[in-house]
Amino acid sequence: MAKKKQEKVKRLTKKEVVGRILDFFDASGGEEIGVKQIFDAVGAKTHPAKMLTMDVLTDLVADDHLATNGYGAYRLAIRSQVMEGTFRRKRNGHNAFLPDDGGKSILVCERNSLHALDGDRVRITLLARRRGHTREAQVTEIIKRAHDQFVGTLQVERGYGFLITEGRALATDVFIPKEHLAGGKTGDKAVVKLIEWPEHSKSPIGKVVDILGKKGENNTEMHAILAEYGLPYSYPKSVERAAEKLSADITPEEIARREDFRNVLTFTIDPRDAKDFDDALSIRRMEGGWEVGVHIADVSHYVKEGDIIDREAQRRATSVYLVDRTIPMLPERLCNFICSLRPNEEKLAYSAIFQLNAQGEVMKWHLAHTVICSDRRFTYEEVQDIFEQNGEASPEDLAQPGNHPERVASPDGKPVGEFAEELITLNRLAKQIRRRRFSDGAIGFDRAEVRFEIDDTGRPISTYVKVAKDANKLVEEFMLLANRYVAESVGRVPKGKKAKVLPYRIHDVPDPEKLERLQGFVAKFGYKVRTEGSKTEVSKSLNQLLADVKGKKEENMVEMVALRAMMKARYSVHNIGHYGLMFPYYTHFTSPIRRYPDTMVHRLLTHYAEGGRSGNINKYEELCEHSSQMEQLATAAERASIKYKQVEFMSERIGQEFSGIISGVTEFGLYVEETESKCEGMVPLRTLLGDYYEFDERNYCLVGRRTRKVYALGDKVTIRVERANLEKKQLDYALVEEDTNDAFLRKPNPSPKSFQRKKGRR
Repeated sequence: MAKKKQEKVKRLTKKEVVGRILDFFDASGGEEIGVKQIFDAVGAKTHPAKMLTMDVLTDLVADDHLATNGYGAYRLAIRSQVMEGTFRRKRNGHNAFLPDDGGKSILVCERNSLHALDGDRVRITLLARRRGHTREAQVTEIIKRAHDQFVGTLQVERGYGFLITEGRALATDVFIPKEHLAGGKTGDKAVVKLIEWPEHSKSPIGKVVDILGKKGENNTEMHAILAEYGLPYSYPKSVERAAEKLSADITPEEIARREDFRNVLTFTIDPRDAKDFDDALSIRRMEGGWEVGVHIADVSHYVKEGDIIDREAQRRATSVYLVDRTIPMLPERLCNFICSLRPNEEKLAYSAIFQLNAQGEVMKWHLAHTVICSDRRFTYEEVQDIFEQNGEASPEDLAQPGNHPERVASPDGKPVGEFAEELITLNRLAKQIRRRRFSDGAIGFDRAEVRFEIDDTGRPISTYVKVAKDANKLVEEFMLLANRYVAESVGRVPKGKKAKVLPYRIHDVPDPEKLERLQGFVAKFGYKVRTEGSKTEVSKSLNQLLADVKGKKEENMVEMVALRAMMKARYSVHNIGHYGLMFPYYTHFTSPIRRYPDTMVHRLLTHYAEGGRSGNINKYEELCEHSSQMEQLATAAERASIKYKQVEFMSERIGQEFSGIISGVTEFGLYVEETESKCEGMVPLRTLLGDYYEFDERNYCLVGRRTRKVYALGDKVTIRVERANLEKKQLDYALVEEDTNDAFLRKPNPSPKSFQRKKGRR
């Protein structure tokens, strides 16, 4: 009996796991196989066995036996001598080739790069591998350039000039002949287009296509960020002229074709600096409950498919929000005037009208083209004050730092504030809708965002934290409701019928590999998270984990690791549902002023309501992919502008000390986020003296080989601002002291210290 029991609990060895995996894939016929199937094939039933399997899979990918698609599926790596893929440039000359099959990246030395640029699509030939050496490749053809324009600073001599770049896209400066300088001077930020790269020349030859201004000036730097990501920083005059010709008048014939909501109480709720009001809410009491209208600017009434305004909007695909400005998708006359749902002006809208009972359940609903007239323009802050004055705010909101208005007792018992009764009703309905959404498994990541107060020159003078409170959540919940029901109206069809084409907002299930690693990581702190089961079971487990760590010192650390396990949302006509919201059907309908997919959805809905045939699936999938790509670029530019302002903000605080938290751990150092301003900087590994530190990737920490001192994700530290490089958008910090932390691997310290900001040092 004892022997049998021992055999049952016998652990798999690494050699056994390797053998079973290779045998399994040899018989797979080259198919992609998910992690769960691999666990079953190996017989990995326990968490240690699964983690061992994950480590073996990583090793097999590194050794070119397997390839991964990056989403938790693997297959045999069938590699020929010639492959196609993406070139990634590094400034040290050790460039990388990323094969299309998802296999391990391959080294491409500078001498073998054929002047390929970062992101280029290339064809390579594998070089014969030397024993004990890294596999190398040689670029034999540049199939398609990722981009041929670059941003940098001009350095001009008598008869020529150079563009000095800071990014990794170019490993060298660009030579510019005198006739191509376009009047540029030393110190100017410029956009330069490559026109030639002679085979034996170290530098490409370029010409200046635009002078952005003097380095260091705010407008120059913001335009440089946009140009760096290939985003527009000015609006074509021809498009603006076309917008000027559009009439803002609404004819009686147009009103007659629409549902009239002009006499129904309607208002907008937006950020205090917003100008483009693309959504409004109406509310009126109905028998058995309430009618709530979600009214969206009817952009497609004014912007016709294929016209000059539409072509520019399609190219941009999204508005871009930098720290100090908005770069709109539509011309200003449309986004801030004609389409914007401004108060006390008649406006055309496309509306989702809901009949809700007292529990916030949808009894019935319909879509309609409408005409509205907003009675009031609210800011989020004004609505939040009304909730707090009437005792309607959530305890979480009241616990936030800052000023809170006192509760006001009304002499007549009615709520205090303009349209307070209607706002409070909407808030109560939204909370019930939200409660049901989370009970269905929606995942709640509420990450605070940092914003800058800037002066007239664009210089950051202070920071504040933007937290989503009840007023924000009210609007969010009704927008989610409209997006969900609109998607269902097209996507949910009887069995046997094919749904018509619609751009969906989709979000895939978490990466199984990262979920397994998350489970192993949180187990060190005594938490659990499910990695198997239904979508709802896993999402509820994630929510429980987020609730369990709330207020604990490891909260930020666990949230960050959990976020990294999540996929990115994107657009596609192939619906797989939205995992984060736990909606089987979801689209974007509510922001056509600033997102092109919403405009596509409006047009298709109108077309289908008129009995039209299904849209072309290939055309709309291509537009979805373009919109997803542009969204990612816009997000990257927004982050770059925030990073620039963070460096600018800290550049005036060199030598000062602050409290911080370790927000990232890499093999070359620690990222630390300053507690108040959230300005993130790097503590280089070379500055951690007194020991040799090793990078523990699985546990997100650096460990001293001799002292066993640990610097882990989420640790509190005190930092000193050492350097601020605006050109590279880099902050360098130095550690002053280390806070006590009883996290894993940490030796206990009997004398914890407080790390408040040093007085008088700000």
